[in-house]
Amino acid sequence: MKQENIMKKMGTMPVNKLMLSMGIPIIISMMLQALYNIVDSAFVSNMEGGELGLNALTLAFPVQMLMVAIGIGTGVGVNVLMSRCLGQQDTQKAARVAGNAIFLGLVITALFMLFGIFGVRFYVATQTANPEITKMAITYLRICCVISFGIVFFSIFEKILQAAGLSTHSTIAQISGAVINIILDPIMIYGLLGFPKLGIAGAALATVIGQIASFLIALTFHLKYNKSVKNGLRYIRPHGGIIKEIYVVGLPAIIAQALMSVMTYGINIILGNVNESLVTAYGLYYKIQQFILFAAFGLRDAITPVVSFSYGMKNKNRIKDSIRYGIMYTLIIMIIGTLALGVFATPLCEAFGLSGTTEKLCISATRIISLSFVFAGTNVALQGILQALDSGLSSLIISICRQLLFVLPVTWAFSLFVNPNLGNAWILWLTFIIAEAVSAVISILLMRKSYQVKVKTI
Repeated sequence: MKQENIMKKMGTMPVNKLMLSMGIPIIISMMLQALYNIVDSAFVSNMEGGELGLNALTLAFPVQMLMVAIGIGTGVGVNVLMSRCLGQQDTQKAARVAGNAIFLGLVITALFMLFGIFGVRFYVATQTANPEITKMAITYLRICCVISFGIVFFSIFEKILQAAGLSTHSTIAQISGAVINIILDPIMIYGLLGFPKLGIAGAALATVIGQIASFLIALTFHLKYNKSVKNGLRYIRPHGGIIKEIYVVGLPAIIAQALMSVMTYGINIILGNVNESLVTAYGLYYKIQQFILFAAFGLRDAITPVVSFSYGMKNKNRIKDSIRYGIMYTLIIMIIGTLALGVFATPLCEAFGLSGTTEKLCISATRIISLSFVFAGTNVALQGILQALDSGLSSLIISICRQLLFVLPVTWAFSLFVNPNLGNAWILWLTFIIAEAVSAVISILLMRKSYQVKVKTI
């Protein structure tokens, strides 16, 4: 896309239309990402030892989330910095930002490969003593970590495409990888069409192959269509100043995403000390609710470059419109999501063939925790806006509150009152309503402060 076309789209298109035109493809992409996580779990649940397999996926999930956190967090920093450079018409620096993003992707991939080889066994052992679950979790997670370059580089190139206004192309890449994953899952797990029956290893291989496909397609789109950014080996050479600028915004985003990993890991341990069925139920719920939360994350990924571009232009009216429409659209998504999960909780959970107790726990988690979505949507939207306004620390504070400070201590306290028969286990799910509601109050106060300093002074 030519530079003048980007300027016309990002700088002059009405903000409500711009946000929808950029946001809808990303939302579709993110929701499909969540869908194939659910489908992945559905195929695993129907193999031999399926419920143990679901438990293994839940234990592996925090590390997968960490991979995504570092990839996407780096990409968010790249996205914001590139959008600002393009808004200022500094195409030379934008090219150096994209090149340094590739260098950072290589470093991140190498670190996860090392963890996959040397750290997986110890990590899994901290969450379970069940030998069968341990074996499955190690097998699945080792494959995902050693072959992690697909998810790392797709996360980065997705944000590069979005920064250039090519969100539709990033969506096509995401969808393509998701479809490949969904097709390969039953073939590799159950041994169809002449393939060997690989079980949990097949699920992992289908996942990484889909991720690699998404990366390669995104890379192709970048090289072919992203004419606003120059490419070349000279731009990949690491530049300390640019890397620092990327992580001024990106590091808080990484920590914010990584806190989800820490939260899930901590909850796995707390729930596992009560009953393994709680771990399986929560892990499955977490993937179901991603279908809604990922839609909010997708819109946030449109909000951030729109606000950042307008901030680079020093256009106060467009910044204000971006904030207003971003919050409004996010809340609409979350209200619809709350209603949908309330209505379809039972059929969704029944689709996984869980035991009676685990299924009931999953249904109650889905119905109760979804009541926190409106508060969660407020937090997600304001985090994206704060990142775009160079208020990464405020965004980080919100993440710490909603994913750590008001979650793990409260979950642990509630776990002390759960009956051995799990009859009152529903009290555990109240944690998330409390955490999101209190965090929403804090996020609004932080947004007001940032608005006074960053926007009103323009």
